[in-house]
Amino acid sequence: MLAPALAWAADCLAFRADEWVTPVYVYDGDTLKLEDGRKLRLLGINTPEIGRDGTPSEALAHEARQALVDLVAQQPRLALRYEQQRQDRYGRLLAHAFLSDGRNLQQLLLQRGLAAAVAIAPNLANFDCYLAAEDGAQGQGIWRLPEYQGIATTALPSDAGGFRVVQGRVKRVGESRQAYWLNFAGGFAARIDKRDLPRFARVLDVDQLQGRTLKLRGWLYQVRGQTRLNLYHPRALQLLPSGAGPVLP
Repeated sequence: MLAPALAWAADCLAFRADEWVTPVYVYDGDTLKLEDGRKLRLLGINTPEIGRDGTPSEALAHEARQALVDLVAQQPRLALRYEQQRQDRYGRLLAHAFLSDGRNLQQLLLQRGLAAAVAIAPNLANFDCYLAAEDGAQGQGIWRLPEYQGIATTALPSDAGGFRVVQGRVKRVGESRQAYWLNFAGGFAARIDKRDLPRFARVLDVDQLQGRTLKLRGWLYQVRGQTRLNLYHPRALQLLPSGAGPVLP
C-alpha cells in the first residue's frame, strides 16, 4: 500500500539457515507445528483465519492452509531466518521460512493472493519485499474480496479486532508523550510510536495527514471502547485521492 509518487526498493532477504526445522502439522496459512513441538508463525504475512469454537472461517482460509500444506509436502525441511525478535507473546517462533531449494514460503503465498504483507516492529527487514510479491497478486485471491478493499472506519463494529484493511478521513492529528495519533470518524485511531517516527519522516509529514483520506492495514485492538491500530511502517498506509470512498460503507 504505497503512497503516491514514492519509490521504494524491494530488496529481499537472501536465503540463510539460522536453523533447519521439520514441520509436522499446518494449523492455517501462516502457522505450523514443528517436529519438536514448537509452533512457527511465518513472519511478515497474515492469511485468513480458520474458524474455531463455532466461529466461521474467513474467506479463503482453507485454500491458504492447503497451499501451505502442499508447499511443505514438496520439501519437508525448512530453513528459518530470524530477525530481531524471535518469538511473539504466545511463544511462537517468528521467522522467514525457506524451502530447501531457496524459495521463500511467504513470497509464494503472497504471489498466489492468499496472504497479505504485514509490518510489526521490530521485524521489518522484508516488508518491502513482501509488498512487492503481494502487488503481483492484485485482483487475485483475497484481493478479490471486498473486505480487503477497505472497511470504512465508521462501519467498524464496537468489538472489532484481528487483521483488517480500513479506510477513512483523518479528522485530527494528535500527540501524546509517546506517540502521534491519527484520529478518524467513528472513534477509530491509528497510533505511530515516536520511536518509529524517523521511518515515517523519510517519506511523509505526519502532521500534514489531517484531512487526508487514508487506507491502513494492521491488527485492530480495543482500548476503553476505542478501536485502535498500530502503524509501524509508512507503507502500511496509503494516501488516497480526496473524496475516495470505502468499498464497504
